[in-house]
Amino acid sequence: MNCNKNMMYGWTKIHWILIGIFIMVAVLEYSTPPPYVFGYLYVGAILLSSSQLGRIATLWVTGLAVGLTFLNLWIPGWELITPVTVANRSITILALIVTTGLIDRIQQYESTLLKQQIKIANEVQMAKIREDFIATLTHDLKTPLIGAIETLNAFYSEQFGIITNRQRQVIMTMMNSHKLTLQLVESLLDVYRNDIEGLSLQLRPTNLMTIAEETMLQLIPLATSRQVHLSLKQGNSDFRQAYWVQADTLQLQRVFNNLLTNAINHAPRGSKVELLVTMKRDTCQVEILDEGQGIQPCELPHLFERFYQGESDRQAKGTGLGLYLSRQIIEAHGGRIWAESRSPRGAIFAFCLHGVHPPSP
Repeated sequence: MNCNKNMMYGWTKIHWILIGIFIMVAVLEYSTPPPYVFGYLYVGAILLSSSQLGRIATLWVTGLAVGLTFLNLWIPGWELITPVTVANRSITILALIVTTGLIDRIQQYESTLLKQQIKIANEVQMAKIREDFIATLTHDLKTPLIGAIETLNAFYSEQFGIITNRQRQVIMTMMNSHKLTLQLVESLLDVYRNDIEGLSLQLRPTNLMTIAEETMLQLIPLATSRQVHLSLKQGNSDFRQAYWVQADTLQLQRVFNNLLTNAINHAPRGSKVELLVTMKRDTCQVEILDEGQGIQPCELPHLFERFYQGESDRQAKGTGLGLYLSRQIIEAHGGRIWAESRSPRGAIFAFCLHGVHPPSP
């Protein structure tokens, strides 16, 4: 009840102020000769009504101001109407109408801007809630996965009793499945952490050949199980060379692992996956070549997007996290990563980093 009284009092007060403005301006207008124009002062009433009473009331106030200004040509009728007087009144009326139009446009713009700001704020809040939820979920999933892997490893090591070869194979399959799931969870957690906080790098001179060799050794069991031959090549020389970059060794190992695993998983049985490291001017370039299914040109720009799933069988096998995480790491190093199709068959995944001089001994 009190709110209604206050609201009614506020509206009444605004109306009385508007009436006072109109009376004051009308007195000035009608008590002076027509060449003296005071209609500009009605702008105060227009501004007040637009801020307090809304669009319809503003139009009524503007119409009343225009009518009173125009009527002063004949009332009180002390002097003859001249072209100069008509021109002055017309300019004043035009100014009042333009002022109302500008105020209305500004209010519409502010209303649209406010709606956009509210929409953006809601989207940002929802995105933060979603990312916090996924980050928390992925973090909480790691504990039971690690526990399951350790338990299976204990069974595999016969800590709970002797197991048969058949049971050993089943346990190994379960362990590999849990490790892949754990790797996926960790990748998902890293992706969201990098998007929110950025990627923190521990940079130091790093030899790309050393990382390539160590990663390939780790992936030999995977390649053997899929009957894929791995080979490492460097430049045009048969002698082992060093290709130095300023990089985070651990993060680059993840890139090598992601790209090589991707190539092995998509290579046909009995085929070959090559890792080629070359130096072009002051840039080190790494290429992973496979003989699997090629990539459609329309899919190339999207391969390194988060959770991208293409239409071909090649993209359908993965989650899109590994390539997206690799792009995050390479771009954080100031490099570039891309993919292309090979002719007549296969794909190339490559990245390049700025080379540096070898560290002093």
